[in-house]
Amino acid sequence: MDKETKERLGEIRAAMKKYGFDKILGESAKNRIRGKDEEEESLLLDSEVPVKFRLMLQELGTTFIKLGQLLSTRPDMVGEDIANELANLQDDNPAISYEQVKAIVERELEGDIDELFAEFSHEHLATASIGQVHEATLNTGEHVAVKIQKEGITDKIDLDIRIMKYIANRADRLSGELKKVNLPGVMEEFDRSIHKEIDYYNEFMNMQRIEMNFVDNPNVHIPATYPKYCTTKVLTMEFIAGAKLNDVYASEGDEFDKKLLAKTVIDSYLQQLLIDGFFHGDPHPGNIMILEDNVLCYLDLGMMGTFDEDFKRNLAEAILLIMDQDIDGVINQLMYMDILDYDIDTKPLKRDLNDLFGRYFGVDLNRFDGILGDLLKLMQEYGVVLPNELVTMARGVSMVEAIAHNLDPEIDIFESLKPIAKRIARERLDPKRYLKSKKSNIILYEHMFRALPQLLTRTVHKIENEELQFRFEVDITDKVSIVALVSALIVGSSVVSFGPRAFDMPVISIIGYIIAIILSIVGIRKFVLK
Repeated sequence: MDKETKERLGEIRAAMKKYGFDKILGESAKNRIRGKDEEEESLLLDSEVPVKFRLMLQELGTTFIKLGQLLSTRPDMVGEDIANELANLQDDNPAISYEQVKAIVERELEGDIDELFAEFSHEHLATASIGQVHEATLNTGEHVAVKIQKEGITDKIDLDIRIMKYIANRADRLSGELKKVNLPGVMEEFDRSIHKEIDYYNEFMNMQRIEMNFVDNPNVHIPATYPKYCTTKVLTMEFIAGAKLNDVYASEGDEFDKKLLAKTVIDSYLQQLLIDGFFHGDPHPGNIMILEDNVLCYLDLGMMGTFDEDFKRNLAEAILLIMDQDIDGVINQLMYMDILDYDIDTKPLKRDLNDLFGRYFGVDLNRFDGILGDLLKLMQEYGVVLPNELVTMARGVSMVEAIAHNLDPEIDIFESLKPIAKRIARERLDPKRYLKSKKSNIILYEHMFRALPQLLTRTVHKIENEELQFRFEVDITDKVSIVALVSALIVGSSVVSFGPRAFDMPVISIIGYIIAIILSIVGIRKFVLK
């Protein structure tokens, strides 16, 4: 271990000891020998733990603050109390000097700052632990905001993450309570997310992509970006001058069409979730501004969530089943989406879902985030480890719904949600969508079907020569048994609805049909052609 790592590890251990968290790490093994497990576990039940945890992360700086901000979005992992407290973390840091900014910009953009820009403000607009923003004007006249990453931040983050992973693995081994949280898994997720955030070129690509998704929507604006002035450490975008949401909430008169804005924020986020499968990971009020003519502008697009095509359709179907209060359908859909295990005891789950739907659908329901949040909490109670994107989506829905209700208390999200969900579900049955399959899938299926006749012939040959044998619990030496078995395979394969799919059919069904074909050939040769 090098000197720098030792020194930083010492700082972290001192902070953990200061706030009492050393008891669940280095001292845990000793505590077990001395019979002090109760002291270790009581720490996790201490009502002051959320505040102590926040203060410790704040004291340890950038990387730990970012970890806390991630954990604030995962109440399923750390609990509601800690998640709510971590939402109060401040990401402030002293600003760097203009000379430092100038050196970074000139190195990254490979030119003199006075030649690259017509004007570049010496004063920063905003600063945070990772970077700061300056106002500028391009030589072509565009008014821009330039975000500059502070020097050496990547090395500091990499060092802290190495230490965090060491601590997480140690805590996972020594603490029974923390093992349930899966700290090593949390750290792997955090490692990926923070490296995306500190890569400004990644944010540039995100902005380009979401701008294309809303290119035909006059009610939504994404700041323009300037590729020649963007690198992994410098991001140059259109300067946005608009109204903050809090000012819009407090406004009176007809300056803003609040009903239109409420509908725009809901519709635009549902489009991101269910149509585009590419959505803002943190759409809080500070990341949304209102421009002239009631145009909604999304900011801070460094962290985005993604859904693939199958997950989008499955999610839309799950939403429709929730709205129809189809409990069996919801359970089957969650199993199909690999959120619930197939061997779960569904009786208590059905009772809990009945209670959940009764609470929400027995009243005039116009909020979706409540039932969605409670459904995810219920999944946690059944030991389900929720996909990160699903939790991010639920948090995003909660934020935009709160924004929409602040703008228009009477808005009903289901009015926007149901037609979109139905549209996505209908597309599953549209034959045209198969024409949009990836070339790799088409080639794979073509290879499968080209090889199928030869595979069946070889398999039958091996069966006849007793090189391959099947063990069945029925006697297949008579015609009735083999016909019954083939019929059962065909019927069973037709009703299967779970598992991985090909050609929108469960692979299990395809395998069942293939076995039925093989047995049919065996039967024909044995009883008809003998």
